[in-house]
Amino acid sequence: MLNFQFSEEQKMLQETARRFSRERILPVVAECDRTGKFPMDLYKEAFELGLLVPEIPEPYGGAGLGVLENCLIIEEFDWACSGIGTSLSAASLCAAPIILGGSEDQKTKWLGALAKDGVIGAYATTEPGAGSDVAGLECKATRHGDDWVLSGTKCFITNGTFADFVVVFATADKTKRHKGIMAFIVPTNLDGFRKGKKEEKLGQRASDTIAIYLDDVKVGKEHVLAGEGDGFKLAMMTFDRTRPWIGAGAVGVMRRALDECRAYANERKTFGVPIGQHQMVQWMLAEMAIRIEASRLLTLKAAWQVDHGDPSSIVSSYAKAYAADAAMKTTTDAVQVFGGNGYMKEYPVEKLMRDAKIFQIYEGTSQIQRMVIARRVLSGA
Repeated sequence: MLNFQFSEEQKMLQETARRFSRERILPVVAECDRTGKFPMDLYKEAFELGLLVPEIPEPYGGAGLGVLENCLIIEEFDWACSGIGTSLSAASLCAAPIILGGSEDQKTKWLGALAKDGVIGAYATTEPGAGSDVAGLECKATRHGDDWVLSGTKCFITNGTFADFVVVFATADKTKRHKGIMAFIVPTNLDGFRKGKKEEKLGQRASDTIAIYLDDVKVGKEHVLAGEGDGFKLAMMTFDRTRPWIGAGAVGVMRRALDECRAYANERKTFGVPIGQHQMVQWMLAEMAIRIEASRLLTLKAAWQVDHGDPSSIVSSYAKAYAADAAMKTTTDAVQVFGGNGYMKEYPVEKLMRDAKIFQIYEGTSQIQRMVIARRVLSGA
């Protein structure tokens, strides 16, 4: 029997995230977008409220919640600001590969630090020459006795400026492509680890994004998260788990766009009546509502399947691809509903449109999602 009702605990979590987003995030959104600065005080507050890293299991100090509960939180964060929301949810991104592939000692140490001590982590796969082609990364891992030496550059690292450690994917043998990839847990205070400048972005400007440079950074064997050949699999498992989060963030942005359009359509008048009485505007609002509902259902189904033991479900790609494209369309339409005012920074919809674009790019572009989906369709699975 299908049941679309949230539990009382899920409703309470959603309400906590909603109240935090409206009372604490929303008032600083415009300033953070203008300056490009992430409000670290909100990170600490979200941590204290239990809204960060909710998926860390209870034995390691976490709440032991699922991907679905995390999606409920992220949707609320991104309703207020998907830039701030991305940096808040990235706390879970670095935890995911450790949850999925870490040894017991690694989970105890690093998940415990994230869940109990408020340590900040980051996740690093992307390189200047290896984005969608994860198997083509060039960051080098060279064995030195029982240690490994890492050399290379990683880019677009969320929370890199503040990170105490980074989960880094590197290759022990580039000629092996995906079979040569490893993963490491790398403290940022090691010799040779350098943090780059904050990137100036089109949208999600409040999210901290930098490059990191590994200049012969030496790590011990206890920092190896995935051995040679297992790193690529771990990266893909991580993305399968986290793609529903992207769908949830996109839903949050679309909800905000519809909320702003609804208020404006009832207020702004042309030809003597509110624009919401014009049929074409009504159709645009109706399409927004349809996209939101469809995206949310796909996202929650994907999250539910991951939580119920199907981490490689293709529905994660459905949700990510559809919701990302829907968010771009919805926010573009929102600017259109606002007309000339929509193009002005005085109104919030131009920011929503700028913020939405990245949903089609990070954690697997919309084109890559369709390649993954098409392969599954053609295989008859």
